Amino acid sequence: MINNIFDQIKKINEYGQEYWRARDLMEPLGYTRWENFEIAITRAKESCKNSGQDVKNHFRDATKMVRIGSDTERAIDDFDLSRYACYLIAQNGDPKKEEIALAQTYFAIQTRKQEVHELQIEDHKRLHLRGEMKEHNKNLAKAAKEAGVINYANFQDFGYMGLYGGLRQKDIHAKKRLKKQQAILDHMGSEELAANLFRATQAEAKLKRENILGQDKANRAHHDVGKKVRQTIKELGGTMPEHLPATENIRESKKRLKKTAKKSLPEEI
Repeated sequence: MINNIFDQIKKINEYGQEYWRARDLMEPLGYTRWENFEIAITRAKESCKNSGQDVKNHFRDATKMVRIGSDTERAIDDFDLSRYACYLIAQNGDPKKEEIALAQTYFAIQTRKQEVHELQIEDHKRLHLRGEMKEHNKNLAKAAKEAGVINYANFQDFGYMGLYGGLRQKDIHAKKRLKKQQAILDHMGSEELAANLFRATQAEAKLKRENILGQDKANRAHHDVGKKVRQTIKELGGTMPEHLPATENIRESKKRLKKTAKKSLPEEI
């Protein structure tokens, strides 16, 4: 079956990630000439770019060694393709080829399965981090109070300003296009929640470790911690938190996971 062909030529890299070689994929998709297959790859790259994805994450330049004589090999162009890249190539292939129609179905189903799986992982991460954030915000508030902080909202603003490049809570609300009643933390993805959790835990530790006293000193300490977290994100090549998109309310993650849990429960005998 066509499914088995695609599964058989699939490769796994050292990180456990699956990929396909374009030269291996060409024949199962009904192409005999690389030049013609490259046209479909070029169109797929353009589709990838137009969808807002980083083309290099899905189409990695590679080479393949082929034998041209008894003791001679030559390098030829190739690509390492993600599942999404394969899907796009199938979508941009010659629709008159039966192999393309079958590949479109296969990769569409597999891509959807992967999307659902990744969404479940993100939902779990969001719920866990949001719960941790709630607990550590309580700890931070307690540490701030012991440090003499009177205006806690102002103290929080300084932490956000350090992490978000000078933006206060109201500025973050505006940038993320959230309504006034929408809690910022409830609309953060796991990446942004993790950054804020690190800010909260380290700010609490700094207040205690350095025996900081007074609103102004506590504000500066929180700002410094937020700024350090921001610098770390920058050094790692990450996205600044203010540029991460706001997500749906975390209640939706809870609903999906609850629904999935119900489906996985064994039926009563």
